[in-house]
Amino acid sequence: MSSAASASRSDAHPIADAPVSLCAREPHVPADRLVAEMVPPPRFDSVRFENYHPDPGQPSQAEAVRVLSGFAAGLGDEGTARRRRWFKREAPAPAGPSGIYLDGGYGVGKTHLLASLWHATPAPAERKAFGTFVELTNLVGALGFQQAVTALSGHRLLCIDEFELDDPGDTVLVSTLLGKLADAGVRLAATSNTLPGKLGEGRFAAADFMREIQGLSARFRSLRIDGEDYRHRGLPAAPPPFTDEQVTERAHATPGASLDDFGALLGHLARVHPSRYGALCEGVDAVFLRQVAPVADQATALRLVVLADRLYDREVPVMASGVPFDAIFSEEMLNGGYRKKYFRAISRLTALARDAA
Repeated sequence: MSSAASASRSDAHPIADAPVSLCAREPHVPADRLVAEMVPPPRFDSVRFENYHPDPGQPSQAEAVRVLSGFAAGLGDEGTARRRRWFKREAPAPAGPSGIYLDGGYGVGKTHLLASLWHATPAPAERKAFGTFVELTNLVGALGFQQAVTALSGHRLLCIDEFELDDPGDTVLVSTLLGKLADAGVRLAATSNTLPGKLGEGRFAAADFMREIQGLSARFRSLRIDGEDYRHRGLPAAPPPFTDEQVTERAHATPGASLDDFGALLGHLARVHPSRYGALCEGVDAVFLRQVAPVADQATALRLVVLADRLYDREVPVMASGVPFDAIFSEEMLNGGYRKKYFRAISRLTALARDAA
């Protein structure tokens, strides 16, 4: 074969290292790293208040930028003010709310604004934390309640995206945690997702959030963000799956790929704490799955939801064979109490499958 032909063949089918298996990974993440990794996900690395573009027809969006910018600026000198009051034995000045709740529908930019608040807060990264409600509950599960309080109580800001109300036990747990942190001087900011039974509305009102966090409600200012809920238009159809042979061949031709059988990966997720799913995906640029099949039980389904979130946060494309991603959860699951999570996972896996295609 001529050198030109060889070069052409090489360009068409790039040579890559053999794909890794996620099932072969058992990450052990120290507690301090779990906390240090609570930062905005990569897709929100570059968001700022300056590149949030308010809709001129929705004044509440520009108002949200103004209020949150002021909230962030007020977090920079709090430590100095505390020390000054301590030395002078002064009573603390009347304070504004220690937390802000962003109330609005899908697609109005709540996560963009929440991540912008994190970036704008004039404090070192190690004194700010950003995570979803699920990541926060997983952190408490991994560290224990008191160690989680200790690990976060020195922070200036804790941002919680997609605060969930579908599990009363987790809601009480996180509300108690936030109360401890607020007492320690940590400022809080949160967005929320939809209550079970209200999926068609695309959001729930601030009153629902305030009622569920009970004693914390007085510490939060509700910031309404109006706008068109343009993302909530039903689930997109998942692209057709590939064959096992296509998935395997492409995995071996893709640098930074992982390759696993879907059933084996689900079994492995049961042995890895969900707080470590981010570390499980570390260094993986594309995920390849063979023989995707409907998920049989809710515990497994909820673990898959967390993995889908971590892959989506990292913008890792997913190429798969088997059933399409919009068929992995049963009708019973999609109509049950955790349906919001399942719809989100389908939407995100579908987006990643399109990226792979």
